[in-house]
Amino acid sequence: MAEESTEGVRLQKVLAAAGVASRRVAENMINEGRVEVNGRLVTEQGMRVDPERDTVRVDGSRIPPPRRHLYLVLNKPRGVVSTMDDPEGRRTLADLLVGKVPGRRSANDRLFHVGRLDTETEGLLILTNDGDFGHRLAHPSFEVPKTYLAEVEGVLSPHTIKRLRQGVTLEDGPVRPTSVKVVSSAPDKTLVRITLTEGRNRIVRRTMDSVGHPVRRLSRTGIGPVRLGNLKVGEFRELTRDELGELLDLTGG
Repeated sequence: MAEESTEGVRLQKVLAAAGVASRRVAENMINEGRVEVNGRLVTEQGMRVDPERDTVRVDGSRIPPPRRHLYLVLNKPRGVVSTMDDPEGRRTLADLLVGKVPGRRSANDRLFHVGRLDTETEGLLILTNDGDFGHRLAHPSFEVPKTYLAEVEGVLSPHTIKRLRQGVTLEDGPVRPTSVKVVSSAPDKTLVRITLTEGRNRIVRRTMDSVGHPVRRLSRTGIGPVRLGNLKVGEFRELTRDELGELLDLTGG
């Protein structure tokens, strides 16, 4: 990439196409030193970039390339299997999407889920048809944090919370949550928020079993910067520009 190159797209046009600002306002942003390309501050007008390959930031926030793929956030209900098709005829993710995803011939047209939730766990799933993005997001080496809200049996003692924070050892290796916080408690149950950077099978349920507090109900509420917020159970939305930009940063995209 070179500033004098006649190839590529003018930077202010890229910013405008991403919905950051109008071209005129984007030019002002450049003049004010608020825009970076590949880690270099841009202070002159006229730079051309490759929006697919160059990393553009405004005020430090990553601006994703133009979307050629779908990136969806789904609030999976309990009882739905984390597949797009089920030979046993159980309710699937595709059943939640059918007829609702623009431009798709069918609900499962090339879409796949990143990671999974067991059938009795509800909450946040990311679905996409971007294979490279999905592979990186699911790969354990990137340690993308995942946050869960678990209702467990009994009251967690300070000693048990300390054990969880220090890490426990399961049959397939150690697990150490990055955060454990009690949200509320009653005589026979505790609501606890747990954040992990791995996604082994039934990891939260097995972790809580190991300290004697089986999970009654479990929901995933966050993946990296993405939160369920007010998304209703069974509904979905597209990732926002900021969410996608932060996920690309987290996964080296």
